[in-house]
Amino acid sequence: MNRSAVIPEVVLEAHRRGDPDWIDVAYRILQSRALDGVEETRLVPEKKVLYQFSARGHELGQTLLGLQIDHPHDAVGVYYRSRPLMLALGVSLEEAAAGPLARAASFSGGRDIGVVFNRPGQGRPSVLPACGGVGAQYTPAAGWAQAIRYRHDVLGESDYAHAISIVHGGDASTATNGFWSALNMATTLQLPLLFYIEDNGLGISVGSGLQTPGGNIAENLKSFKNLRIFSGSGSDPLQVQRLISGAVTAARDWSGPVLLRLTVPRLSGHSGQDNQSYKSAEQLSADLGRDPLRALRSQLVPATLGEPAWRDLEQRAQADVETAVARAIESALPDPLSVSRHVFTEMNADGVAELQTQGGLWPAAHVFAASSDEPQPEAARVNMITAIRRTLEHELATNPKMLVFGEDVGPKGGVHAATLGLQKKFGRERVFDTSLSEEGIIGRAVGLALAGLLPVPEIQFRKYADPAVEQLNDCGTMRWRTMNRFAAPMVVRMPGGYFKCGDPWHSQSNEVQWVHAIGWRVAMPSNAQDAVGLLRSALRGNEPVIFFEHRAMLDGAWARRAYPGDEFVVPFGRAHVVRSGEALTIVTWGAMVERCEAAAAASGKSVEVIDLRTLVPWDAAAVLGSVKKTRRCLIVHEDTITAGFGAEIAARLARDAFFDLDAPIERLAMPDIPSPHSPILLDAVLPSSDMIAERICELVEF
Repeated sequence: MNRSAVIPEVVLEAHRRGDPDWIDVAYRILQSRALDGVEETRLVPEKKVLYQFSARGHELGQTLLGLQIDHPHDAVGVYYRSRPLMLALGVSLEEAAAGPLARAASFSGGRDIGVVFNRPGQGRPSVLPACGGVGAQYTPAAGWAQAIRYRHDVLGESDYAHAISIVHGGDASTATNGFWSALNMATTLQLPLLFYIEDNGLGISVGSGLQTPGGNIAENLKSFKNLRIFSGSGSDPLQVQRLISGAVTAARDWSGPVLLRLTVPRLSGHSGQDNQSYKSAEQLSADLGRDPLRALRSQLVPATLGEPAWRDLEQRAQADVETAVARAIESALPDPLSVSRHVFTEMNADGVAELQTQGGLWPAAHVFAASSDEPQPEAARVNMITAIRRTLEHELATNPKMLVFGEDVGPKGGVHAATLGLQKKFGRERVFDTSLSEEGIIGRAVGLALAGLLPVPEIQFRKYADPAVEQLNDCGTMRWRTMNRFAAPMVVRMPGGYFKCGDPWHSQSNEVQWVHAIGWRVAMPSNAQDAVGLLRSALRGNEPVIFFEHRAMLDGAWARRAYPGDEFVVPFGRAHVVRSGEALTIVTWGAMVERCEAAAAASGKSVEVIDLRTLVPWDAAAVLGSVKKTRRCLIVHEDTITAGFGAEIAARLARDAFFDLDAPIERLAMPDIPSPHSPILLDAVLPSSDMIAERICELVEF
């Protein structure tokens, strides 16, 4: 589509208005100031509000910016001091008060702290689910900006023309990985992203000179290519309006990102518990002198308003807030019986999915290609990497909203060759390389998913996911902490495990971390057929999925299977009985399945081998049924033994199959050390077929 497509009339009209209604702006600021005052002076001391973050001193720029965010496909990434911006976007005073009071009617239903807003779009700008982590808002906002261009340029959706993504943060957050990753994405890809940085000179008590050299991020970024910078005082109403109008207009021309920095006073502590003892009396006085509300009052009184009219404005704002707070206090408390709901998609009494309001493909009723749990095998066997590549290729061909990306996935085809040839076939907009930032890869995926696309990011090796843990955890908890308003379904492909040798960086397993990460499905196929079925299920599902690709199985002879067809799916939570037996049950997954099958054959015992295939959910019914039959269980995994997933299985068996057992539940796993590099050392600690066979005999003869 042409980048000069017509701007929607609603946006044009908003920007024809020129100067805002300053009396309306003042009234909004007075409401925000009054709400902060009620919380600080009453609700926090009374312990009715447990977390309070005042925006006093920050209101002017946020209010003026909020009044210009008016495109239905705009999105805003906010942080814990963004309440004036939310009020300007139309959030009611009662809802704004209900959040810190942890009421059921708030945007999280009392599940999250009261300053991390979210609001689905539904024909108006979206407020992306905020997080408590500093800087966590940046990369999802960059992902939304990329989604705007994708939906407009590739999918041909002209109503996205001149929409923008806005991300709001404080000056201290410009020191975070998320800020720099988003800045790198936005400038290299020339995304329609507006960074709005409020510089109050402090990160809690740490001065801005320790956050960025010279304490001025705008000055430091002047050399960044493709970045336009606006900077000035956030206390001068006319200057703020000019800067914000210029920044928003510049962002809407789609020629690249914009950074707007406004210096503002922080008139309260970092939070309700902060007494600002680190500030001198002179600093406190200087901050009060820069109060933007004072400046706005001076602008309006007496030129536009008389003193009595201003006092009336203050009194009406205070009365509005008192009424809203009273209603919020009287509103319903959260229901403890519902606290476990909405970790994953739930079905109602009629068997219909209760979908999130925004995020992923399901809320838009996307129609996927045909599926079947019956394989239609071809004659030739393929290795797992070919099976994965063919599955990605088919899903890309049948789903234009799917994007595959990561480091080296483009012309190189991935370091494991899973995406070889896909960029050439589907183009750089759909299969693309990223910068070397795992936080950026996953955060971008969150924004793309929230914008209604299907991101399939690749993390090259399991250990490389560590820098992305915050984004991964925030993505997993999103459905729960927004009360099913938002979800970000994606499939994160993550190779790992040993391959010929080991090392602490490329050969780690540690799949239990993702089992413990709330809200993630976890798949660990052991062979090519299961890889096809599980990957296709993940790509057509409504949850975020960790798809663990074991490096030893990608081209392993044992893992080769006939390609099961382009419709084949394997439902999550359904284990596979690899080998039937009567004397002992082995429960395993991933690369250990091959070794367990060989050990069972070599032992001469009647051993049942169960491949779990997925760990979230895991097929407890199949395991319990087998153990109640064989009366013995050995759990084998590559991950380290302490707190590995085998411990969870053992605990469940100890509770539900205790009286059926004729021997102790045993685990065989890596000792609590990283994967060693030397093959000699690796063979000494990794469960081998011989080790497994020996343990089989011990248990059967117990």
